[in-house]
Amino acid sequence: MKTIKTATIEINYEDEGPADAPVIVFSNSLGSNLGMWQQQAEQFRKDYRVVRYDHRGHGQSEVPEGPYIFAELSNDVVALMDALEIAQAHFVGLSMGGMTAMGLALAHPQRLLSITACNCVAAFGPEALAVWDERIAAITANGLAPLVEGTLQRWFTQPTIDARPDEMAAVREMILATPVAGYLACCEAIKHLNYIDRIYTIGVPTLFIAGTHDLGTPASAMRDMHARVSGSRYVELDAAHLSNIERPAEFERALKDFLSSI
Repeated sequence: MKTIKTATIEINYEDEGPADAPVIVFSNSLGSNLGMWQQQAEQFRKDYRVVRYDHRGHGQSEVPEGPYIFAELSNDVVALMDALEIAQAHFVGLSMGGMTAMGLALAHPQRLLSITACNCVAAFGPEALAVWDERIAAITANGLAPLVEGTLQRWFTQPTIDARPDEMAAVREMILATPVAGYLACCEAIKHLNYIDRIYTIGVPTLFIAGTHDLGTPASAMRDMHARVSGSRYVELDAAHLSNIERPAEFERALKDFLSSI
């Protein structure tokens, strides 16, 4: 892993694959880090320059004082691309990363070849906002450790949790390694997310990937986003929230098919 001081923050990243190949930037979810994309990096770095990074407040990236907003998360990506001399990229994000993908498509479309927005929503309703408030209060009081098992239950289906204990142990460690201040600051960004009335203006090639069993960012909401973004593609996997880890082969097939069509 490497760190680079950009125009916005110091960012931890990995940069693999042929330097002259098309670029894919992978963006992590809340409570994870660039390690969540290891399987995809191994698959795509043969044909693409693969850049993974830790969102601000996550992994080994800088933890500026919060709260954060999505404009900052998007600007961090542009600053990283500038620092790495990347003019344009395919951007793939899941959950918070998928929300960042939509933010980039709205604010910085000229820097994008495409976006793939996975297991995410464009806005939250009142009930979901109350859940975020409860989570923020619980983490402020007790840290992340008490929420780890519940997070796993949201992120994966029970058969996957039962069948893949080594992977689940690695995911637990990834969650616990997240700086609490960074997690909370990103929660505030997510809580105030509201792109739903603007995503119809997204003009870059777009793929939405959903999980049938994802309760936090339901497939029904992602189908609605797909309907609002003209020309977009939609793929639904037999997975919960971290679809790229739970169903890697199917995820990679969907992404490869999409990228080859552009």
